[in-house]
Amino acid sequence: MWIVGFLLVLGPLITIHELGHYLVGRWFGVKAEAFSVGFGKELWGRTDKHGTRWKIAALPVGGYVQFKGDMNPASIPDAESLEELAPEEKAGNFHHAALWKRALIVFAGPATNILVALAIFIGFNMIYGKVLPADPEQENVIGAFAEASSAREAGMQLGDKIIAVNDEKLEDFMDLQRNISLYPNQTVSITYSRDGVVSTIPVKIGSFQEKDQFGNESTVGRIGVSAAAPERVFEPVGLGEAISLSVTQSVEIFEMIVTGLKQVIVGDRSVREMGSFIKIAKYSGEQLSLGAPEFSFFIALISINLAFINLLPIPALDGGHLAFYAVEAVRRKPAGPVATEWAYRTGVAFVLVLMIFFTINDVVDLAI
Repeated sequence: MWIVGFLLVLGPLITIHELGHYLVGRWFGVKAEAFSVGFGKELWGRTDKHGTRWKIAALPVGGYVQFKGDMNPASIPDAESLEELAPEEKAGNFHHAALWKRALIVFAGPATNILVALAIFIGFNMIYGKVLPADPEQENVIGAFAEASSAREAGMQLGDKIIAVNDEKLEDFMDLQRNISLYPNQTVSITYSRDGVVSTIPVKIGSFQEKDQFGNESTVGRIGVSAAAPERVFEPVGLGEAISLSVTQSVEIFEMIVTGLKQVIVGDRSVREMGSFIKIAKYSGEQLSLGAPEFSFFIALISINLAFINLLPIPALDGGHLAFYAVEAVRRKPAGPVATEWAYRTGVAFVLVLMIFFTINDVVDLAI
């Protein structure tokens, strides 16, 4: 299941990502010299009438598109492409395209991943509609306390209705969970209503190690409350509202990713919670075993993660290219070829080191 799930998730998503680069590049007249599904030795390939070599490689863990003027699949510019070329050599050269065209070509990869996630969420929203409480007045009313409950210790009681966390109004209990679970050991201000009186108190979020049905551990925040179980109703939505809900859901996932990364950087969350392709393969197989809805949601989640990672301002990633283009826009000329090459080489080395580190991390976790 790991292998099948992995091949159905990461390979297609990266290939679609690269297809976004390719299609926008073709639209702007930039020549693609190669489009590879996978890395390594070519197993099969053919060259189309535009001169693009389409191939399937030995390692099916993604792919790449290499444009004219690129030194390698990471789109590091060939030193020669930064020098003056003959007009016929500039034609179709990625690095001699207008700045705004290069930026759009680079951004098209992450944008395609975001569109994939949006399409999945739109499908879910169209099929299931949105979930609403039958009685909104009973939403976020405390129905029970856990044995260890920081909310109870802070003075909250059964029947209190939680209105907001850190002044952010809550729509439903899922909102409460999102505002609590990502912030273990932090203190938040909780606004609640009791007998018509609104109060705000500080509550320290507890930190708990929880396991899912597959034994995967994660650190989550809990205040030790569960909601009364009001009746739920499903309200159908049209295409317009489905799109709006999907955008909101995607933004919430982006915010969760940013929050998690910040916590790892400052030490509030263990780096062991991050992983490499091994962990992706593990989770892919697990979600595949749960059925099509769970697996589809996981694909959307990984697609958004790929977009986020690629937009990080690290040389050799899409975000690094965009950062260089921002510098070029300000300076009115590209960064020097030597500085550019060293920055890209450093970026590639940094990404490789991270990949090795997280791969070792995953192997150790599996061994434990």
